[in-house]
Amino acid sequence: MMSFATLAFVVVVVLVLATQIFKILNEYERGVVFTFGRFTGVKGPGLIILIPLIQKMVKVDLRVIVLDVPTQDVISRDNVSVKVNAVVYFRIVDPAKAIIQVANPFEATSQLAQTTLRSVLGQHELDTMLSQRDKLNVDIQRILDHSTDAWGIKVATVEIKHVDLNENMIRAMAKQAEAERTRRAKIIHAEGEKQAAAQLVEAAAMLGQEPKALQLRYLQTLADISSEKTTTIVFPLPMDLLRPFISDKS
Repeated sequence: MMSFATLAFVVVVVLVLATQIFKILNEYERGVVFTFGRFTGVKGPGLIILIPLIQKMVKVDLRVIVLDVPTQDVISRDNVSVKVNAVVYFRIVDPAKAIIQVANPFEATSQLAQTTLRSVLGQHELDTMLSQRDKLNVDIQRILDHSTDAWGIKVATVEIKHVDLNENMIRAMAKQAEAERTRRAKIIHAEGEKQAAAQLVEAAAMLGQEPKALQLRYLQTLADISSEKTTTIVFPLPMDLLRPFISDKS
């Protein structure tokens, strides 16, 4: 009869072989299979059967990967130094390419995202970085997606998280914004003065065409002055009232 030690050894060997032969892949996983080192297909999900010592399988996760792009020093088109970081959402759509074409797809995508971020943002001015972030996200995403297509990777979204400025630039931008507000206030005030002057010219022209209207305006002014609490009232004397006396003397 087989001894206990021998039986235990046989059981261990069977279990080891079973783990080498049978593989279970989840719904979001695929197995890239190599036979004698040559690619022979992608399998999964579910139960996978491999030939020990002949076939080898590399497991690939198909779920969306969230890649945090480290902070990059970027010099804008108008020579402003900023620090920018972003996040990239991508996933593997072709497991065979992701294993065969690139050694480390995640590291390769990270490095490509960093260089693309610096390249794209360096072509724009600081105002564009701050005000048109959505457009820049789309541009970076399109470039990354095209570059990683050969690796079997689909870049779904790129989001610029922060654009950090140094203290000197923040103070300069604050002064610029204040100067812009002052300029706009002066323009609005000047426009108001212009409109008021035009209205006064129009009113003077209308009063000049009708002397009676001018006299009514004069009487209204006297009424306004008399309503004030003053002890002495000085008011102009219209020349029309003196004209008869001047005419008699002449």
